Amino acid sequence: MRELQILSFFVFLSFYLTASIGHLLIITVVAVDSHLHTPMYYLLFNLAMSDIGSISVMVPKAMAMSLKNDRSITYAGCVAQVFFFVFFSASGYSVLTIMAHDRYVAICHPLHYERIMHKGACLQMVAIGLIASLIYATLHTCGTFGNTFCSNIVNQFFCEIPQLIKLSCSGFSIMETGVLILSFSIALGCLIFIIRSYVQIFVVVLRIPSSQGQKKALSTCVPHLTVVIMLIASGVLVHARFTADSSNLDIVLSMVYTIIPPMSNPFIYSVRNKEVKTALRNLLHVAISYKNILKVVL
Repeated sequence: MRELQILSFFVFLSFYLTASIGHLLIITVVAVDSHLHTPMYYLLFNLAMSDIGSISVMVPKAMAMSLKNDRSITYAGCVAQVFFFVFFSASGYSVLTIMAHDRYVAICHPLHYERIMHKGACLQMVAIGLIASLIYATLHTCGTFGNTFCSNIVNQFFCEIPQLIKLSCSGFSIMETGVLILSFSIALGCLIFIIRSYVQIFVVVLRIPSSQGQKKALSTCVPHLTVVIMLIASGVLVHARFTADSSNLDIVLSMVYTIIPPMSNPFIYSVRNKEVKTALRNLLHVAISYKNILKVVL
């Protein structure tokens, strides 16, 4: 129905604008405000870049398909979607893992924080995460498109790997099976590392004598912990999709795990963060002042 296509266009547009504006604001304030030039906000900057990249891979194309009533995508476009979605998703997950390490060092070893989490160390960890994500995305894409497809109809709003595997004449290839086992092992290892970091953080926080000190320590962890919980919930949804009989339900669940987390992250990191809120206010005041100056000049 054409009416539903137009409605879906505006739904995707609202999601995309909300996510893009939120992440661009975070990227801008972290880049402009010198008070935010710390490891924690440098990692938040990289997380925002990964989120805006992952949502930009899928949503604009879905919007174009709804608006033009054209559900086709080229083979090269499908390959690009798979590669960049996997790359940005993996890089975001690696940044979340590094952020857990950053919070662990800041709370459990505060005297050694500047020595461990210096600028060079942060750049090195992020670079390793990006290189690993690039290799992983390449292997995953090659494993997926190394199959022979028996159909060209993808029952999804973007080129999703599970849907593409369903179109394969032979199912999982040996390479794709190996990549999936490797990715599951790495993802599980990162999750165990994050959980272990927070267990140690909570142990240290509980030893702080004052409740005010406990709240201050936990306030820096709550946004990251919320994002990690959303990531785990998204993983549960991915597994729930395999038991879904309805293709419509499958699409809705895919939208939840691919769009909602990137769209929510800017709000999670800004609502409870006084430094980010202060930087946003300062940016707004500068923009208003600049606008008033232009009015006077004109």
